[in-house]
Amino acid sequence: MLTKQQLQDIKKLQKECETHDNLQLKLNWDMLENRESYQLDFLHYEKDELVAFLGLYPFGSTVEVCGMVKPSERRKGYFHLLFQKGMETTKQSQYKKILLNTPAGSNAAKDFLYKLGANYTFSEHQMVWQEKSLEPVEGLTLRQAKVDDLDMRIRLSVEVFGMTQEDAQSIERSFDKEGNTDRLMIDVNGKTVGKIRVSRKDGQAWIYGFSILPEHQGKGIGRKVLRRVIKDQRSAGHSVHLEVETKNDHALGLYKAVGFKVVHSQDYYTYLLKTSKPDAEKF
Repeated sequence: MLTKQQLQDIKKLQKECETHDNLQLKLNWDMLENRESYQLDFLHYEKDELVAFLGLYPFGSTVEVCGMVKPSERRKGYFHLLFQKGMETTKQSQYKKILLNTPAGSNAAKDFLYKLGANYTFSEHQMVWQEKSLEPVEGLTLRQAKVDDLDMRIRLSVEVFGMTQEDAQSIERSFDKEGNTDRLMIDVNGKTVGKIRVSRKDGQAWIYGFSILPEHQGKGIGRKVLRRVIKDQRSAGHSVHLEVETKNDHALGLYKAVGFKVVHSQDYYTYLLKTSKPDAEKF
């Protein structure tokens, strides 16, 4: 696991970068704080100060990569060095897909990714719920997932998110280790038709993995689920947040309809490992 001091150093560097660049980095803190190995995080210190960081975030056979460099220490090759180390780890771990993540507003990061030969793949919005009157919810039940719900959780990930069976099983099992998280199943008329995860930290509730079986979509179930979750989390004093891919027009429209607003965006680039060192300008 990362040490307490390392986590504090990463948070300090993140705050400095976000303030300087007027953007928000996606460092997946729920994963950072529960690491079981040092091999997924790469830190570079100068005079006992963290000046560069790169993290690998595995999701089944896909690994996401995000990093940052202290503004005053950029273009000295620090990130380039960490990136090479990170890519060596991904090669050894034999991930099938590498996604490089950057805030949509970071032109410097995009230039770096362009020089690497990475290809833009999709964008993702972070959304926050704005105060809005919500109608009462009837006709469905949200319950905590049980052990025998695993097959349905996997089925939903395969049918709704297009995951492979292997990836879905690996990812769903990893969710069971998350703390401060409700893994909820959605029941309608006694039948399980969907799932949703709600993770809470620092006064924020984040919605993940929201999915309804294809044959039950278009019946207003999703809207009811969101209203129920929002009401429950707001009653507990939490602000409510979620993430959605920009290409998912249906989901984006649904979230906006119940009161969510886009506040930040992240761009994802696919990177193919090369046998030689990447020819990129020092960053």
